[in-house]
Amino acid sequence: MNARVLSSPVPALSADQAIGQIAVQLPGATAVFRRLKLDFCCGGQVSLAQAAAGKGLDAGAVLAVLAELAALQRPSELPAVTEPGALIDHIIARYHEVHRAQLPELIRMAHRVEAVHRGNPQVPTGLGALLETIQEELLSHMHKEEAILFPMLKLGGNPFVGQPIGMMRAEHVDHGAALDQLNALTDDATPPAGACNTWRALYAGIAQLGNDLIDHIHLENNVLFPQFEAAQATAAGGCGSSGCGCS
Repeated sequence: MNARVLSSPVPALSADQAIGQIAVQLPGATAVFRRLKLDFCCGGQVSLAQAAAGKGLDAGAVLAVLAELAALQRPSELPAVTEPGALIDHIIARYHEVHRAQLPELIRMAHRVEAVHRGNPQVPTGLGALLETIQEELLSHMHKEEAILFPMLKLGGNPFVGQPIGMMRAEHVDHGAALDQLNALTDDATPPAGACNTWRALYAGIAQLGNDLIDHIHLENNVLFPQFEAAQATAAGGCGSSGCGCS
């Protein structure tokens, strides 16, 4: 899996900022602007205050919505907690729910960029389809964790927990390969010179998705799962009444 590019913290938002600038720096803002019919792409050079006034909207109310969205761009620092129940709750809230929110808007923007800029040789052809595949695989993966593995781990695991953990580890490898494809297709989420605001916002969101998914996989592979794999290995190596023949 390729090394990630760390995103910078989201700066404080202001109604005086250009709406296009906000769309790029705050992943997810594009969905808010689209819902309110605020043109962040071709009209992205005007301030949020001007754009809102042009639609008869209260800029302060729009800013409040964006501030709530910014609060959801949770800190990039990994949690100190390692206790399985608390760590699982963190993974679901910080990563599972965020992935579910991230992907639909990224898919929409990817298809838009591919359609509008299809004549541009740098357009990421196939990006929308790749993101749809990533979404399908992630949703299936997260459902299996939430419905089967995580409840099992919260109860302390069992002698057979290694099998579902092994399956999740294998799927993590597939997710890493998909991220490599994503990085190759988008030049590591680097928009080309002259890219429109939608294109730039799309790549900013893809960079965030990549960072989040890497941290997500790290917490499971290297912090959560080993706690149960070590216990299982110890139990398997013990000399009980199973007739292991080591006496």
